[in-house]
Amino acid sequence: MGWNFDNDRPIYTQLLELIEMKILAGEYELGAKLPSVRELATDAGVNPNTMQRAMQELERKGLVNTNRTVGRTVTTDVELLDGLREDLAKNQTKNYIESMKQIGMSKKKIVNMIEREYGE
Repeated sequence: MGWNFDNDRPIYTQLLELIEMKILAGEYELGAKLPSVRELATDAGVNPNTMQRAMQELERKGLVNTNRTVGRTVTTDVELLDGLREDLAKNQTKNYIESMKQIGMSKKKIVNMIEREYGE
């Protein structure tokens, strides 16, 4: 897993976002056992406490479950994941449209560009 951090935001927030994206993208499958906090921290090159904090937030969001005998696993709640994907897509779409408006692109041009780039 590639861990690229920028210096402008807290590492914990970036870890949270990266792991959440991996879950939403299916790189960590539903119900799959996650590596331990220590393993993830070593892989990412961060302090285990920082990784622990990110994992606790993922658990609070319902994306990760903790089981004493198994460890942490990815949720199996498909509706939760679909809702998070939808929210993420809406936010990214809004940001894209706003940035295109700022450079003077019309709705028609934006739609044409998306269709062309998407391959339809």
